[in-house]
Amino acid sequence: MSDSPVSDSPVSDSPVSGSPAANALDLEATLAAAVAFGGDRSRPRPDPKTVVQALIAAESQAKAAKFHHDYGAVVGTWRLTFITGTQKARQRAGVMLGAGKFLPPWVKITLAYGSGALPPLAGLTPPEPDPQGQGQVLNTVEFGGLRLAVGGLTCLHRERILAFDFTRLTASLGALPLYSGYIRQGADREQKFYGQRVKEQAFFSYFWVTEGAIAARGKGGGLALWVRDRP
Repeated sequence: MSDSPVSDSPVSDSPVSGSPAANALDLEATLAAAVAFGGDRSRPRPDPKTVVQALIAAESQAKAAKFHHDYGAVVGTWRLTFITGTQKARQRAGVMLGAGKFLPPWVKITLAYGSGALPPLAGLTPPEPDPQGQGQVLNTVEFGGLRLAVGGLTCLHRERILAFDFTRLTASLGALPLYSGYIRQGADREQKFYGQRVKEQAFFSYFWVTEGAIAARGKGGGLALWVRDRP
């Protein structure tokens, strides 16, 4: 037996390797670095492959611990920082992921969850009270002077699944409004949303929820990391 506390064997392809304590430390350090870089691009940029591994490890830990959260834990505005790609091919281990990438700073994509009416959705009010985590979502993309915002309803299901449906679009170019209204029969879909089953809805399954950042796997299998968008 070696006297060294650290094995000299190559690192496993598994997202989790070594002792549980070391894995937890590496996971937290990697995600903390990704969050820091997402909020301040002058900070060191973590290796995207390492970030993907940390996200997969965090997801595995959340499943093992039967982690869950309430709707209030994700209420707020979050800036998309890191995403992975997906492929149609699947293996026993799950969805095959791309290397992952940090979004460039010149495009801003935010995701806002609210329990009441979000500004561009003032006429869309969820049932009150909301014992099932019913609320609203607004996904905004800003690039140059162009601003696109799609919004709709949300519902928190079992096992951390937050379903949503984008039913309305607001578009503007600078101070010039371009469009504001329903998309894809949005009015009808709003009426049906809360009666649908999970498999009929788009959703994110959140497995890492902190005060400053959240991470989830989408229905299509991709992973994403958001940091809280602060004024």
